Amino acid sequence: MNAPDPVSLTSEAPQTDAALRRVLRADLLDFTADPGFALPQEATGVRWRPDHLVLIEDGRIHAVQPADQPVPAGWQSVPQEDHGGRLLMPGFIDTHVHCPQLDVIASFGTALLDWLNTYTFPAEKRYADPEVSRQGAQRFLSALWAHGTTSAVVFPTVHKVSAQALFEAAHAQGMRLITGKVLMDRHAPDGLRDDVVQAERDCIDLIDRWHDQGRQAFAVTVRFAPTSTPAQLAMAGLLCQTYPGTYMQTHVAENQDEIRWVAELFPDARSYLDVYDRDGLLGPRAVLAHGIWLDANDRAVLRERGAQIAHSPSSNLFLGSGLFDWAQAQREGVAVSLASDVGGGTSLSMLRNMQDAYKIQAMLGNRLTAWKALHAATLGAAQALGLSHEIGQIEPGHMADLAVWDWAHGPVAEHRDRLARDSHASLHERAFVWMTLGDERNLVETLIRGQTVFQSPL
Repeated sequence: MNAPDPVSLTSEAPQTDAALRRVLRADLLDFTADPGFALPQEATGVRWRPDHLVLIEDGRIHAVQPADQPVPAGWQSVPQEDHGGRLLMPGFIDTHVHCPQLDVIASFGTALLDWLNTYTFPAEKRYADPEVSRQGAQRFLSALWAHGTTSAVVFPTVHKVSAQALFEAAHAQGMRLITGKVLMDRHAPDGLRDDVVQAERDCIDLIDRWHDQGRQAFAVTVRFAPTSTPAQLAMAGLLCQTYPGTYMQTHVAENQDEIRWVAELFPDARSYLDVYDRDGLLGPRAVLAHGIWLDANDRAVLRERGAQIAHSPSSNLFLGSGLFDWAQAQREGVAVSLASDVGGGTSLSMLRNMQDAYKIQAMLGNRLTAWKALHAATLGAAQALGLSHEIGQIEPGHMADLAVWDWAHGPVAEHRDRLARDSHASLHERAFVWMTLGDERNLVETLIRGQTVFQSPL
C-alpha cells in the first residue's frame, strides 16, 4: 500500500516558549517497522533504547543519544529532566474520535442507530452555539493530552463553528489535528442538517483558512452514507478531487442494521463501501471508522485505494457492533490504525482500547501483541496518514510530541511489573503487562512540540 504524500507545513504554530531547549532522560520505546501479528520473539521493527537522552529544540527532536555520552557543545547548561526507569514513547495518534461525544460517553443501553438518535444528535445540536463549541474543543483537547494522545483525526458537528473552534484550539498549542465540518443533509433532526450549497461553501472557507495552517489539516467529513444525499456525496467527492491534499473521514460497515439501511437507500451500490468509492471518496488520505462487516471485495478496494480502517475496539464492544478481524485485514494488505471513537467508546485512553483490541482478536483466534498494538497507535497511524516524517517516532527532526509513562500504577500492577523486571522476563512481557494493566493513571507527562501540555499531579 502506498502511503499518502507528507502534508506540508506552510507555517509553524505560534512559537511562544517552543524555542526553549529541553533534555529528557528515560527508556525509549518506538518502532521502525510494522511488527505484524508475529509472535513476540519473532517480531521485527521494535526499537528499545534504555537510558537515553532526547534533546529538544524549537519544538523538534534535535538528537537522541545514550545518557552516558557527553551532550553536544552548547547543551551542557541545559538541565536534564530525569525520568530514569520510566518509559518515553511517541505521543499516541487517535485516528477516529468525536469531540462533542464527551457529553454522552457512558450512555446506557442502545445499539448504534438508536444511540445516535437518543444521545448523540441531541448533544451535537448544542454545538451551534460558538461558546459551547469553544469550551467543548478546549475540554476535548485537554482530555486527549491527559491520556497521552498528541495527534488526532476528529469529528466535530455539522456546524462550521465547531470545526473552527477545534482548529483554533489545536493551532494555539501547535498540535497536529485533522478535522472538518460534518456533512449531513438528511435523516437527522432539525438543527443538525446542512444543504449541499452551504456545506460546500463552509468546507471551502475552512480549507482556505486552516488547511496546512501550522499543523492543521482539513478532512472532508461525511457523517455516514445514510445522512448524506447522493448530491452531497458527489459534492464531497468533488472536494476531495479539487483539494487533493485534504483528508476524508467517515464511518463504514459498523453495524448490521446500518448496512441494511444503506442497501435500501443505495440499491444500485455493490456494497456500503462502494457508495463512497463510486463518488471518489476513497484514496490514500481516507480514514474509515470501524469496517467490521466488509467483504473480501471491499478489502481489496481499500488496499488498492490505500485507504485505512480506524479500528475502534471499545466502541465496537460497548455498542455490540461486532468483532473486527484485524489479522485478516493485515493478511489482505489493509492498513489499520487504532481509535477510541468516544463516546461510542468508553475511554480516550489508547491503552484501554488496546486492551479491548486484544480481547476482540482473542475471540477470533488471533493474538495481538503489545508491539502490534503500540505500533498501530504510533508509527503505523503516522504512516497511514502520510505524517511519518513528523510524528510517530522518537527521531531527530520529528516534532517533540511525546509521552512519559510509569510502567505501573497501583499495588497489583506494581507487583506484576516487579516480577517481570526482577525475573528478567522479555521486554515484551513487561510491555504487555503495562499495556494490559495500564491506563491514563500511568501517564506522567505529555509534550506537544516540546512543551508540557499535561503533567500528572501525583
